[in-house]
Amino acid sequence: MKPMIEFCASNMHHGTDEIMNQLEMDDSVEVIEYGCLGNCGECYLKPYALVDGEIVAADSVAELKEKIQGAIARQKEDREALDKLLDQL
Repeated sequence: MKPMIEFCASNMHHGTDEIMNQLEMDDSVEVIEYGCLGNCGECYLKPYALVDGEIVAADSVAELKEKIQGAIARQKEDREALDKLLDQL
C-alpha cells in the first residue's frame, strides 16, 4: 500500500505546490489535492500536508519536504514492526 500525501489548495500560497508537483511524479506515493483539509489554523500559519492522515508541518517548504520523507519512513518502520509483532503471535 502506497503512502497517501494530501495537500490543501488553500495552503499553496506557502509554496507547497512545488512539493506536490514533485511527489506526483513519484510512483511510490499517492498524492491528492483537496480544496480544504479542515486544518485552517495550521494551513494559515505554515506549509503542511497530511501523510497517511498525520499532520506534517514545517516553517519552510524545504523543511516540509524533509519532514514528509521522514514521516513516510517512520510510518513504514512502524507498520513493519507491527507486522513482525503480529507474526509472532
